[in-house]
Order: sequence, then structure tokens, then C-alpha cells
Amino acid sequence: MTVEILSPDFTIFKGTASIITLPGKKGSFQVLENHAPIISILNKGKITFKSNENPTSFNEGFIKKEASVNSLDIVSGTVEVSNNTVSILVELT
Repeated sequence: MTVEILSPDFTIFKGTASIITLPGKKGSFQVLENHAPIISILNKGKITFKSNENPTSFNEGFIKKEASVNSLDIVSGTVEVSNNTVSILVELT
């Protein structure tokens, strides 16, 4: 699925991922390919996602990479999932 993580000032990540874990308002949840459409508020926590491809846009100053798992600490945000596209708007720590 296509993933785009944006802050108010710049693109943090744009590429593909096979699984994303997000810090939802009522607890962490995962998004996989062909997930039902959803819009959710994100709490302070960590976004993790598995990506085996080189992203088209990648801000290394914010993303921590261990093997094929990437993580990003956030203060808050929102996520929209639709048609295998995940758009995440975040406020960074």
C-alpha cells in the first residue's frame, strides 16, 4: 500500500509499506493491505511500518530504521486509509 507521512512543514516519508502500526486514541491499531476505509485521530506514541522498498521521499532525521522496520515518534496526528493509500498527518516531538 502507498504511505505518505506529512508534517505541517514537509514530507517525512512517501513510499510503500506492507503493515503500519499507529497509536490510536483508543489504543494501537494496525493497517494492512486492503484495509477498510477509516479516518482516525492519533495520540502521542510511535508509528511503525514495514517497508522493503526505497521510499520516493524520506526524511532520515525523523525516521528510525531497524532492518526493514521504520519508526517515528509523534505528539499527535490523524490518519486516513482508503483504497490502499494511507495518508498520515503528524505533529512531531
